[in-house]
This record gives sequence, structure tokens and C-alpha cells, in this order.
Amino acid sequence: MKSILFITGRVIISLYFFIPGILKFFFWSSHVQLMETHNMPMVPQLLALAGTTQMLAGIALFFGRYTVTACIFLGILVVLINFNLHDFWNDYEGINSTHEAQNFIKNLGILAGLSLLASISINNTGSKEFPEK
Repeated sequence: MKSILFITGRVIISLYFFIPGILKFFFWSSHVQLMETHNMPMVPQLLALAGTTQMLAGIALFFGRYTVTACIFLGILVVLINFNLHDFWNDYEGINSTHEAQNFIKNLGILAGLSLLASISINNTGSKEFPEK
């Protein structure tokens, strides 16, 4: 049962990143507009990097390969997205700050899930990279 829950959770979180990664390319202009509204620099480059990271890390998580590395990269991406796109403390025309606060908090939960998945994956491989005290 434990392994079924672990695999199910890993697959769900992989799809949570993989599908939006693909959609960034299919709905490019709306993502560019959102990023420009938040005054982000190098929008096309960062959007391509975010989409590619989400797709590649999502695939890695789906197949259970490089799980810790994928979780770290996605965790960094989540933090960057939170502080640059879900910055509810700033006012932007046409952006609902309450909705952005909700997204910010939701992403903290996703970050917690990535942290747990990485931790469990380290323990399952017997790695002593982060020994318990």
C-alpha cells in the first residue's frame, strides 16, 4: 500500500508540472502578457526555460528518475514563480490580489510536497547525503 501511495503521489505531482509546461508553449502569448504585467525581464527566455524545466522534470518524476534533482529544480521554480508572479502584495492592473494570495499559499503546499518527495526518495535509495540527527 505504501508504494502504491508513493507512486500515485509522484505521478500526480509529475503531471501537475508536465501539463502546464506544455501549455506554456501552446498559450505562449497569454503567458508572455502575464509576465510582462508583472514587469519581468527577459520574458521569452524565462518562459521557455520555465516550460522546458516543467516538462523535463515532470517526465523525470513520472518515471521515478532523478527524483531529488527534479524536485530541487521544480522547488526553485515554484519559489521564483511565487515571488515574481503571485506577488499579491503588489498591485497590478487587471490582477486579483486575493487570487494571487491563494496561488501563493497553494504553491507553498506544492513546495512542501516536493520537499517530502525528495526526502522520501533519498531515504528509499539509502543515500546518506542528508543523514538524520
